[in-house]
Amino acid sequence: MQFTEAQCAILRALADAFIPSLPTPDAASKPAYWARSGSEGIDLAKAAALLEAQPASARQEFLQLLQLLDTPALGLTSFGPMRPFVRLAPTQREKLLQGWATSNVPQLRKGFQALRKLFMFLFYGGSTPEQGNFVWEHIGYPGPQAPDPAVAAEKPIRLLQPTQNVHYDCEVLVIGSGAGGGVVAGEMAAAGYDVLVLEKGPYFHGSDFTQREVDMLGALYEGRGGLSTQDGGIALLAGSCLGGGTTVNWAGAFRTPDYVREEWAREHQAPHFTSADFTHSLDAVSQALSVNTNYPRHNGQNQALWDGSRALGQDVKLIPRNEKGLTDSEQHFCGLGYSGLGDRHGIKQGTLNTYLQTAFEHGARLLCTTSVTRVTMAHGRATGAEATHTTPDGHTIQVTVRAKRVVVAGGSIQTPALLLRSGLRHPHLGQHLHLHPTVVVAGLYQQRIEPWHGPMMSVVNDAFTRMEGSNFGVKLETPPAHPGLMAMVLPWRSGRQHKELMQQAAHLGSFIVLTRDRDGGRVTVDKHGAPLISYSLSEYDRHHLLQGVRAAAEVHVAAGAHTVLLPHGSLPTLYAQNGHLQNPEVLAGLPQLNWKSNQFGLYSAHQMSTCRMGGNAATHPTRPSGELHEVQHLFVADASAFPACSGVNPMLTIMALAHHTAQHLKVSLQSEMAMRQAVALG
Repeated sequence: MQFTEAQCAILRALADAFIPSLPTPDAASKPAYWARSGSEGIDLAKAAALLEAQPASARQEFLQLLQLLDTPALGLTSFGPMRPFVRLAPTQREKLLQGWATSNVPQLRKGFQALRKLFMFLFYGGSTPEQGNFVWEHIGYPGPQAPDPAVAAEKPIRLLQPTQNVHYDCEVLVIGSGAGGGVVAGEMAAAGYDVLVLEKGPYFHGSDFTQREVDMLGALYEGRGGLSTQDGGIALLAGSCLGGGTTVNWAGAFRTPDYVREEWAREHQAPHFTSADFTHSLDAVSQALSVNTNYPRHNGQNQALWDGSRALGQDVKLIPRNEKGLTDSEQHFCGLGYSGLGDRHGIKQGTLNTYLQTAFEHGARLLCTTSVTRVTMAHGRATGAEATHTTPDGHTIQVTVRAKRVVVAGGSIQTPALLLRSGLRHPHLGQHLHLHPTVVVAGLYQQRIEPWHGPMMSVVNDAFTRMEGSNFGVKLETPPAHPGLMAMVLPWRSGRQHKELMQQAAHLGSFIVLTRDRDGGRVTVDKHGAPLISYSLSEYDRHHLLQGVRAAAEVHVAAGAHTVLLPHGSLPTLYAQNGHLQNPEVLAGLPQLNWKSNQFGLYSAHQMSTCRMGGNAATHPTRPSGELHEVQHLFVADASAFPACSGVNPMLTIMALAHHTAQHLKVSLQSEMAMRQAVALG
């Protein structure tokens, strides 16, 4: 889509309101940084592309928001002058945005947050190969690494490249190539079956991963990195490329906790989770991914989490990571910090480098940039799929597939949407969405933290995982921290306040409070078949999250942070000296703040349980084998099959579950072949 000139004028005015040109505050500050305004650093074409990737309803709502900003009636939303936004003075524009941020009207808070996230992400995260980003040098961010001549240019997997409408036959059709689909493809191809993999996203390899934040999120993530719940309250990150989430995740390889396995087996009639077979699957995928804790050192914020947790006597441990060939070189250490944007060096062992490579070497065919419209069915059985492939020159062609077995592994948002588009009607399909809702607690340190380098997550604090005797609680970890996402996460109260924070980016360390949520949301589809995500943080889960916020703040203080920024739009701030908190009343007052949607930043990188498996067919769409109760020969092999959320980064659990499901697929196909042979012999 393209914005009109009038819409561009509004967007430029908004950019300047969020990121204004200001006088230099003191002699230590850099005048060029403070003079730079938002409209000078934002590419509106990328804003349009991001908007185009959202559901039709979200696009329409955004355009209506721009229309409101272009009318005198805008003044009614803030009791301000009755003039369009572009005709307001700079101070009036800022006051209007501040009013929207704290408004009792949910739609105004949603509009504020959508605009804030858009402009902060594009201004601080956008770049070009030739010029980089003007702001980076002023905040201490080095930008992408120089190209590595040792990285092979040739891609090791050769894709199908149809040029006209095409039909394929196969034994196993795998839809999605991430932690679930990639494992199934590798297992089935290595066992001698004819496998076809359809992947919605592109195939990137080596130097294709440019390490430029806006471009890589736009190319490798669902919704170009702009996916969110319908109310805008939770931003979601989900991989959409060959290798899926394993290509862009943070390389944490957690085994499924025993207490979660026991819970799933007991409460969902899924005894295989506590079986030796599932343990074998965990072992097998861990070995294939070279999971280890042999990394040489932590980055600044992981070291702070380690030091602060140990100072408080809390349970803290190393995170196993799926990396291979890592050295203690600066090139590798710095490169790890970019692997959430794709790993240029091939160190991270996602399905791209393991199971998909195995599948290709055993004859599997792979087709990328292909969106599956629906799974085809006949007589209660899955028979294949219909899809649309986009060629490199932008043309679309139709793809039909006939298969003996269909495996859906598009992730917990896209998998239920595809099944609903295909006519499945199980009452629990799309329900029970879990997100591991996450907030960021940031600390400012005297020393440079440089959170964009080193392993993104190498330390976990497990002291709060099972609160009040339950299986629910929080983990304290660290997130990737490049300028676009960092600027988007930090609360905005004024243009000056936000610029002051970003000027200190190199000294900022962040912890995430990752909540194992008991209460879930749902995924439905709109009239076009696109997924719509509904989720509200329950009071129960918010209680745990806020306890985690308090814990994260205390760890920051114990690690030596002098300032701690709490994750609420009002930006409650803690101050500390020599490891001692100076204003504890601010921390104690957190539960009394309003925690409604869009009054604080909430995020999710893990989506689970929308096609949950279990023994009760009335309440669980998927059998313990991975096959759907409703349709034969149709399997689910991703996090949507989790009976509930895993409580840890789900990658290894997804892969183990997919490995387990692949063994059922083999038995299913072998039984069918044996039956056919028996019939043929009479």
